[in-house]
Amino acid sequence: MIWTALAGFIFSLLNATMRWLALELHPFQAQFLRYLFGALVMFPLILRTGFVAYRPNHWLGQIWRGALHTLGLSLWFLALPRISLADMTAIGFTGPIFIMIGAIWFLKEQARWDRWLAALLGLTGVMVVVGPQLSGAGGLYHLLMLASSPVFAASFLLTKLLTRYDRPEVIVVWQSITVTLFSLPMALFVWKDLSLWQWFWFLVCGALGSAGHYCLTRSFGVSDISSTQSVKFLDLVWASLLGWLIFSDVPASATLLGALVILGSTIWLARRELRRSSQA
Repeated sequence: MIWTALAGFIFSLLNATMRWLALELHPFQAQFLRYLFGALVMFPLILRTGFVAYRPNHWLGQIWRGALHTLGLSLWFLALPRISLADMTAIGFTGPIFIMIGAIWFLKEQARWDRWLAALLGLTGVMVVVGPQLSGAGGLYHLLMLASSPVFAASFLLTKLLTRYDRPEVIVVWQSITVTLFSLPMALFVWKDLSLWQWFWFLVCGALGSAGHYCLTRSFGVSDISSTQSVKFLDLVWASLLGWLIFSDVPASATLLGALVILGSTIWLARRELRRSSQA
């Protein structure tokens, strides 16, 4: 639970830094540089073990996964500078719900009533968050952020399939490489010269991303995933605090209520799945 809380805090720092950078640069350029530096941070590891160790067995799957993730990131980065960190985090809680729906439809997993109920409750929570924002231009950016969730879910489901062919570290490395390559044309179209400090902060973002994934992996390695889900609500605390300190964002009551509904449905489903697996 400590590893999960630390990962959430690091990712909140990463999101806050990326939002600040995306306010000064076009989101597509910020997206490209984020993953470019993420790949550069991992480059020493590749050199140490040799590139052959990171050659994927399923090239086509890696390319499709990179394309899907790039699409999700494009929607996410377009919305990032325009909505609060608290709203972004609350909408991000829908990820497990969309993954569950995709697993039923595409991976042919069993469609149990509790899974559909959790999905319905989660989507209700989404409407609590985005409903008050749907008027005006702000509503468009909330819908863009929401649209990124099922795209990311499709990317993660493809990742699950790729684990049959490649090691997790290979998938992570090629995610950084493919997203960087797919994002490059969009970044060149809107390119703007960076200051020395901006280059520095993108390097920091690359390090934060790698550190966050390391902490999350450690948490999954020492405990059941379901036992860490309740700690994810701290992500909203970190996001709200950083949003208030850096951007003077005050989370709306609808955001907090909707996030509680979304996360509550996720935790409830995770614990039912844990009991079901222990009885099997």
